[in-house]
Amino acid sequence: MDKQDGRSAGEPGGVRLDDPWYDALASGWGEVEGAAETAGEWGGVQPPRPAPVPDQRSAPHDEVYLAVQRSAAFQEVRRRYRRFVLPGTAVFLAWYLAYVIAATAAPGLMAHRVAGALNVAMLAGLGQFATTFLLTWAYARHARMRRDSAALDIRWETQELTGGNVR
Repeated sequence: MDKQDGRSAGEPGGVRLDDPWYDALASGWGEVEGAAETAGEWGGVQPPRPAPVPDQRSAPHDEVYLAVQRSAAFQEVRRRYRRFVLPGTAVFLAWYLAYVIAATAAPGLMAHRVAGALNVAMLAGLGQFATTFLLTWAYARHARMRRDSAALDIRWETQELTGGNVR
């Protein structure tokens, strides 16, 4: 079978059209002007792009952000975040897994009618939704009351040290 560039599939460097890893762009799609000539010079491979020149202003910014990361105020914000998120995630996952395990291991219990057509499985499923909304509300409240003001102070301090958003 012939390839699009005219070489047969048996030649070195030849790629068959039915090769699942062949994803060449259609002619003219995604090509930069002059890329075809350059690709031919490099044996069908695009030339390496030059490495980006580092911005001289970024070094002080990097130092400021590293200093902020090491600061006691930032560590306190992270500690407060972890103290809420890790237990909250563990409790929610345990509740979810208990629901799934009960649904598979104890179908008789889950089918037990509570009121009318409402059974234990339906109540537990609705409880999953209620728990999700409750946890979202608790997270937003915790963030607003325990972390947002400290994080905003850190942000303002960082902006002052770096000279605003100039980067």
